[in-house]
Amino acid sequence: MEVSACWVTTVSLPIRVNFQGTKRKSTVAIAPSKMNVHVVQSTYHQKPGTKFLSGIKSTASLAGEGNYNRIEDGDIPKVDSWKWSMVVSYDGSKYSGWQIQPKNITVQKTLEDALFQITRCSRENLALTAAGRTDAGVHAWGQVVHFCTPFMLKKLEPLHTSLNSILPQDVRIREIRAVQPEFHARYSALRKTYKYKADLGPVMDPFQRSYAYFFPHVIDMDSMREAASLLTGEHNFSAFANTSLRVLDNPIRNITKFSVESVGPQLIFEVEGTGFFYKQVRNMVGLLLEIGRGTTSVRAVSDVLASQKREKLAEFAPTAPAHGLYLMTVHYDEALFFPPDSIPKTSLGYRQITNQRGMNSFAISVS
Repeated sequence: MEVSACWVTTVSLPIRVNFQGTKRKSTVAIAPSKMNVHVVQSTYHQKPGTKFLSGIKSTASLAGEGNYNRIEDGDIPKVDSWKWSMVVSYDGSKYSGWQIQPKNITVQKTLEDALFQITRCSRENLALTAAGRTDAGVHAWGQVVHFCTPFMLKKLEPLHTSLNSILPQDVRIREIRAVQPEFHARYSALRKTYKYKADLGPVMDPFQRSYAYFFPHVIDMDSMREAASLLTGEHNFSAFANTSLRVLDNPIRNITKFSVESVGPQLIFEVEGTGFFYKQVRNMVGLLLEIGRGTTSVRAVSDVLASQKREKLAEFAPTAPAHGLYLMTVHYDEALFFPPDSIPKTSLGYRQITNQRGMNSFAISVS
């Protein structure tokens, strides 16, 4: 798709900028905040056999409004488009998880609405996809998402700043960057890292009530670490997956790291692996906590793994609550983050600087 050159600077009112393509016209709405927008003329050529760049519908409706049919990860847009990734942090306390739902507030719907206000692309056009579909109450420090636009931006800092000004304060974009057309937030992920926090204090910390599982028990660290080591490596994790509605295609997963550390009154579990089933991390933590407080032995890990049945795990431990879980990092092949030189640099946001006269200015942080 070829986009005609257009420059808009120092915009302080809501406007729309039209971009004339080879077969159709796209409209981009600039958020009603003062910002500089730069769009450059360029032609993008899709690589042969590329699945993820094939287009965007022409109609721009409110993201998600009136259409809650599930969009599968990897659904293909319908004309050439540019692909971008974002690293997103959010407090999951008030959200019904990541995935869009008809009557509940979700992180996906919140992000789509903010992107719509700036790009005027519908949710089908954006094809917003996350690396992990976090459950209700689960938090994220390093959730990775990708989305598409029918135009290329010369700079990402204005988009970054505008999104964070629109989003509620419990959701923040930490980074925006251009990615190769082959990039897919979920299917390109090599590993994911989660943390789980449990509060072992005798009295619940009111400031941690939504961010750590209150577990006022004396625990045996050695037993928990031994149990964690038994879960490390490649195993059939059927017994740790809540999959009552479907059959697992491949029950084998590789846990590359499982550590247990005590930091003050908190117990920190860190789990890294090539992939995780629904509630797998919380189920593993739940079993380790029961082993730690002595209600069951380390041998329970081997028994549960060997059973390959979720019902066996339920005999030993409940699922740990959602609010102690954090998606920390998603790891990718770095080659997916090196597009052509003409692509804008990664935006890491703005930092405010106060000069000697006490006046504020802004410095851009870019990679």
